[in-house]
Amino acid sequence: MARTIAIGLQDFQKIRTKDTFYIDKTGFIREWWETKDDVTLITRPRRFGKTLTMSMAEQFFSIKYTDHGALFDGLDIWQHEEFQKLQGTFPVISLTFANVKERTFPMTKQRIGQIITDLYNKHEFLLDAHFLTDEEEKFFRSVTMDMDETIATMAIHKMSDFLSRYYEKKVIILLDEYDTPMQEAYVNGYWEELTSFMRNMFNATFKTNPYLERALLTGITRVSKESIFSDLKNLKVITTTSSRYASAFGFTEEEVLSALEKYGLADKKDEVKHWYDGFVFGGRSDIYNPWSIINYLDERKPGPYWTNTSGNSLIGELIQGSSRQVKESFEELLTGGTIKTEIDEQIVYNQLDLDENAIWSLLLASGYLRVKNCEITGQEYGEWKQVYELQITNFEVRIMFRKMVQGWFHPASSSYNDFIKALLQDDIKAMNLFMNRVALTTFSFFDSGQKASGHSEPERFYHGFVLGLIVELAENYHITSNRESGFGRYDVLLEPKKSSLDAMIFEFKVQDTEEEKELSDTVIAALNQIDEKQYASALIDKGIPEKHIRKYGFAFKGKEVLIGRK
Repeated sequence: MARTIAIGLQDFQKIRTKDTFYIDKTGFIREWWETKDDVTLITRPRRFGKTLTMSMAEQFFSIKYTDHGALFDGLDIWQHEEFQKLQGTFPVISLTFANVKERTFPMTKQRIGQIITDLYNKHEFLLDAHFLTDEEEKFFRSVTMDMDETIATMAIHKMSDFLSRYYEKKVIILLDEYDTPMQEAYVNGYWEELTSFMRNMFNATFKTNPYLERALLTGITRVSKESIFSDLKNLKVITTTSSRYASAFGFTEEEVLSALEKYGLADKKDEVKHWYDGFVFGGRSDIYNPWSIINYLDERKPGPYWTNTSGNSLIGELIQGSSRQVKESFEELLTGGTIKTEIDEQIVYNQLDLDENAIWSLLLASGYLRVKNCEITGQEYGEWKQVYELQITNFEVRIMFRKMVQGWFHPASSSYNDFIKALLQDDIKAMNLFMNRVALTTFSFFDSGQKASGHSEPERFYHGFVLGLIVELAENYHITSNRESGFGRYDVLLEPKKSSLDAMIFEFKVQDTEEEKELSDTVIAALNQIDEKQYASALIDKGIPEKHIRKYGFAFKGKEVLIGRK
């Protein structure tokens, strides 16, 4: 009989004692331990079993679980006698920053202080052991949620000292979701303050800690070494492009197919593959998101389970306010294409607004993009670099992105939907009415400029608008933008998938008041450019009659829009 599906269980002991659905990942313990790395940082997208892995590691190594070997009976790790002897033999410090999501630095420091205080409260028995000096007892009692920064940054280091002396054995430190405070600091504007605090804490905990046996950190991103890991030379970083531990997080296709078989869903493997396959870790290209699979087994139908969980707001904000180049690349991804870019897996959060490649790095680390191919270039010049070809991970992620774009137009959703209807009906009057309402509501949302120059055109607005078209009309049209055609480039082209529909060409122009006195003159200039550059040739070459090709000129002046038709 198939085990009960339990949604959201992240405690290894509960899963084992309640005999709920579990895919054996205990092989990770042996693989990690045998590397002999001092400090290991593993990054994986959210909901990929990081917290469960940390719970498993704690309950395997911790002295608190000395008599709990039965938890691992029958699992991979228990097939190795030397690891049976290792179970329950180390003092373990286990912490998580998963819930450190405060709006200010003082609140964040206090929240971390509370987590450390809880750690000390759980070890109050050390005060009764009569081996701490008077100064050490004083330090122990000074650890509170409002402690000063010097005490807070040294507290884990000092607890390592106390535990190693008490048990006469060095400690293992586990820190889950280490980068959650980093993301919140970036979003809420206290990055510099927090990184200084975290750098001091991490150096004391992981660099200058003679009481440390091993340490394991998990997170979504690899925050740059310069930010918080400076001079931490004993740090081994495992990202999504690393081959080590490739199958330790997430489910492999073999594991998914076995689960479907057990739950009587073997005939659904193609559906599951379409929705959820696509994650690539190192050389493994058959990884599935555990959260989606577990929910599919429970609900017995597909849905955007993983992408409906929290954590997408930062991604949406970055793309929404990004440059024309980023939005064009995002258009390519939404239409099923790929992009090529350099990737720096060291995320520098305070550079996300400045370095466009950092956005793709973050999307890759978060699991929304996958590596299709990787090329090494520039070798002949001695300055080699890795260029990644990226694509949207799977159908579930594509749905998330579509909802994200639709959300951009939510303040003007009624007018936007009415504009789409008017466009399909070729109702110019209604198109102008509703397009101006959309622009008035959402123009500043895309942080666009208002002058007719190469650097300040309202590109962010109309490229966001194009993304909206792709999302709303992709079922009936192939939509491309800024592609070569004839003797120039058109802004947007809608090629119908059905012969009963008209093709469309959009040309966008910002009014140049020196050349065009009225906005209507700008419309005429846009329409003339469509003909002069022979943009329709791309459609005519595919057999679409010219009479079934609509040409629209969009003229912009600040938040005012005028649309003309030819």
